Formats: sequence, structure tokens, C-alpha cells
Amino acid sequence: MNPQAKLIFSISLLLGTTITISSNHWVMAWTGLEINTLAILPLISKSHHPRAIEAATKYFLVQATASALVLFSSMTNAWHTGQWDITQLTHPTSCLILTTAISIKLGLVPFHFWFPEVLQGSSLITGLLLSTAMKFPPITLLFMTSSSLNPTLLVTMAILSVALGGWMGLNQTQVRKIMAFSSISHLGWMSIIIVYNPKLTLLNFYLYTLMTAAVFLAFNSTKTLKLSTLMTAWTKTPSLSGILLLALLSLAGLPPLTGFLPKWLIIQELTKQDMAPAAMILSLLSLLSLFFYLRLAYCATITLPPHTTNHMKQWHTNKPTNILIAMLTTASITLLPISPMITAIV
Repeated sequence: MNPQAKLIFSISLLLGTTITISSNHWVMAWTGLEINTLAILPLISKSHHPRAIEAATKYFLVQATASALVLFSSMTNAWHTGQWDITQLTHPTSCLILTTAISIKLGLVPFHFWFPEVLQGSSLITGLLLSTAMKFPPITLLFMTSSSLNPTLLVTMAILSVALGGWMGLNQTQVRKIMAFSSISHLGWMSIIIVYNPKLTLLNFYLYTLMTAAVFLAFNSTKTLKLSTLMTAWTKTPSLSGILLLALLSLAGLPPLTGFLPKWLIIQELTKQDMAPAAMILSLLSLLSLFFYLRLAYCATITLPPHTTNHMKQWHTNKPTNILIAMLTTASITLLPISPMITAIV
């Protein structure tokens, strides 16, 4: 893709996200979401492969439907209450439609069907954007309307998301699809707590973004798209494969790594809200996700004999992303000891 075009689309993504997260009016928030959708479409379809075009088409149709529902929800609320303010969403039907619209945008179960397919048709860097940056505006809209959302509906969708995210990721061999189901599972953890402690959802999202960025950039650095190529990646970059193991276990939420912090705080908050059964179900369902993270980690560090063909070992690759990968992986492994400071800031 032309560098100038890539720059324009990147700036548009930034602009759309900024408009949505800083707006008070529903129409401005909707405009930001539309700019975001239109900016990411060329990035998905830039390879001109039929799979990429199909992914871009699916993404456009799903996001257009969700945006229409956001607009319909806000208009219904304005019709009944005379309010266009995002925080003044009080009409029950509007709240229900908005929850549906945001769930479609995020890819929560039962509206998750599009996300693995779109991610599989995109490049790893575009997949990273779809899993993190594109989820931020919808999460902020949920954050701003959290006081008027239906807790029962969100808890049900959250538990189903964690269950299906773990269950459907078990038999996947494509790395991008595994990361898509991982994202669905993490979104379940975020949406269950948004009504009770919205700030905890944002903390979870920030840490999830940090860990996912580390894993996606590591995969991109080793050009890994499926498990079979991941098995021989250790011959190219042994140190990165070792660090990737820890980053994946952190994404799974194992102590004493960073990923344990949001799960720990969410379980604690659910217990305070007399929702111990929900906390227990989530904890048990996260074992499903743990299985495929362990499978990824095992493939990343497996000591298969390298192929007999001669190849150069990339002990030192002079790529600018290497420093970024080092910083992100370090942060995604070592932040748990400073959790009191993190919780105080948030």
C-alpha cells in the first residue's frame, strides 16, 4: 500500500477514535464510529486476496448494521426523553438496542460470528488493530452508559462469551483465529463487570491491549500464521520464542504475570457484589482458554529438530519493532508486583 494512503488511514483511525471517546452527543459518537469503520476497511483489504476482500465485506456489513442500531437507539431515547446526551440514556428499549449494537461491534456472543473470519482474512498488524484499537470506542460508549445498562443481559452474554471463546479456540490451528477467540473470551471478562465497576473494565482493556500487542508483534516478527510454522520459529529467534511463552501465559491469566491482575480484581469485585457463582463459572471457563494458550506456548518453545535445509539463524534482527516488542513483553510479564499503584491510578 502507498505510504501516504497508509498515513491517511492511520490518521483517520486516530481521528474517529478521538471523536467517539470525547463526544457527549450521540450523533458525534456515531460519526466517529463510521470514520473508524471506513478507515480500517482499506487496511483489511490491502492484500487484494479474495479472503481479504471477503473479510472487508463482512466487516463493513456487520459494522454498518451495528452503527445503524446505535443511531436507532439514540433516536428512540431522544424521542421519549428529549435528550441526545450519551450519559442520559434512560429509556429501557434504547438501552437494550444499544447493548445489542455495542455487542455486535465488539464481537460478544451471540454476535461473535464475524470476528474470527475477519481476523483470519487480515494481516497480523491489521488483526492487532481490529483486536485492540477498534474495540476502544465501543468500550468507551459502554463505559459512559454503564449506569443504565441491563446487568442480567450483560452477565449472560459475558459468561457465554468466555465459554464459547474458550471452547471454539480449542481445535484451531490458525494463529489469528486463536487470537480472535482469545479476544472474545477477554471481552466476556470486561463486559461482566462494566455495570458494577466500569473503571475495572477499562483497566482490563488496557492490560489486554498491552499483552495482545506483545503477542501479535512477536508473531509478526517471526512471520507466524499457523501452529506448524510456530514450531520451527525457535530456530530463527530463540530468545523471542522464550519470551512469547511468558507473554501467552500472561494472556491466559496465570500468576505471577500481569494478566492475572484484571482477573483477580474482577473475581474480587464479583464476590463483593454477591455474585460468587458467576465468578466461579468464569474461573472454571477460563481453563478452556488456558488450554489453547498452553498449546500455543508449547508450540512456541517446542524443540523439534530444525529442517535439514541450511538457513541463517536470526540471533540479532535489526528491526525497529524489536525495542517495542521488548518493552511490551516486559510490561506484559512484570506488572503484577506494582498492582497497588496501578489500581490507585485507575
